[in-house]
Amino acid sequence: MSNKPVQSLNLIETFSEFKELKNIDKATMISVLEDSFRSVIAKMFGTDESFTVVINPDKGDCEIWRDYEVVADGEVEDEVLQMGLSKARAIDDECEIGDDVTEAVNFLSFGRRAVLTLRQTLASKILELQKESVYDQYKEMVGQVVYGEVYQIWKKEILLLDDQGNELLLPKTEQIPTDFYKKGDTVKSVVVRVDNKNNQLKIIVSRTAPIFLQRLFEQEIPEVQEGTIMIRRIARIPGERAKVAVESYDDRIDPVGSCVGVKGSRIHSIVRELRNENIDVINYTSNLSLFIARSLSPAKVLSIRIDEERKRAEVSIKPEDVSMAIGKGGSNIKLATMLTEYTIEVFRHVDEEDEDDVFLDAFSDEIEPWVIDVFKSIGCDTAKSVLEIPRQELIDKTDLEEETIDEALAILRQEFE
Repeated sequence: MSNKPVQSLNLIETFSEFKELKNIDKATMISVLEDSFRSVIAKMFGTDESFTVVINPDKGDCEIWRDYEVVADGEVEDEVLQMGLSKARAIDDECEIGDDVTEAVNFLSFGRRAVLTLRQTLASKILELQKESVYDQYKEMVGQVVYGEVYQIWKKEILLLDDQGNELLLPKTEQIPTDFYKKGDTVKSVVVRVDNKNNQLKIIVSRTAPIFLQRLFEQEIPEVQEGTIMIRRIARIPGERAKVAVESYDDRIDPVGSCVGVKGSRIHSIVRELRNENIDVINYTSNLSLFIARSLSPAKVLSIRIDEERKRAEVSIKPEDVSMAIGKGGSNIKLATMLTEYTIEVFRHVDEEDEDDVFLDAFSDEIEPWVIDVFKSIGCDTAKSVLEIPRQELIDKTDLEEETIDEALAILRQEFE
């Protein structure tokens, strides 16, 4: 069609602009346009077999050609595929019965509804392509740090927009408990999952995942980024405390010192990003006993008994270090268990002069077993270890009723009277 109407040209230009906005390559755009035209033609005529669609995006035009089989006048059985001889000779005066003739078609002659259908079909296909493109892009970015601007805040999640306007979801469960954002704030997080089920694209990001802490180390500590220092394991209680086991391939480099820096200078920015999450950096070792001992730092371990089959470790610690090994709310021993992947039980080391001490389990007929378990959770496994702690401190640490504490203390004191 050499003399295309202006409306037809503008239609193609509209699609071309749409293509520019959605950043879709030329080959894909040609394919989408052709499929869209064919889809509309097939809906109108039942088939698109006799049509040829030629897209020229550089010139911004589109040509549609329709093929007919020439039959004798009055013998046309299928007007979509056949044309009478007289009508065919108006197109090609040399054609004969049995030949094929090709006619140029103006798409606008199909009517306004066809044009609207074409626009809708094209918009739908481009949206689908856009989602696939973003899905492929972010699928490759799982585990990488991304930045997003807070666009909307809901009860269970926050909607972020990246610099290309793509939507990122930060669920409440993936936020540090002390995180607080308002619209327009920039959020740093890591991509943890990308789903595209039922054509619903979801990009899930996290600030609580261990990999986020690892990426922050890579950004802030050159030796980690270069690979001189390796992060072997990470355990986190988001916003509260974390333990990171590091190892150096260069004996001249102290991995812990390099990560922490002078007076914590290197790790300070990471702690600030994680809302003052305390980070313990320890030396990794393949020696399991030594690794478990280091994981309980700053508490000093006296002896360890390991059950590899059940993945359990019984650790003996000086009485004055027990509370340090357990940590506030049990955080230290919980992180050590996560880091080593061994269930760790802490026991007070009993000196010879304390041989008359009695394990709490011996009082199970007088003190409720669950009360004994609470005492053990704060590092007390013997009668004297409980009696050495002031009454009010026991109440604060165990969160038990005063009456329960008093009854237990009376029973334990009676043992040594």
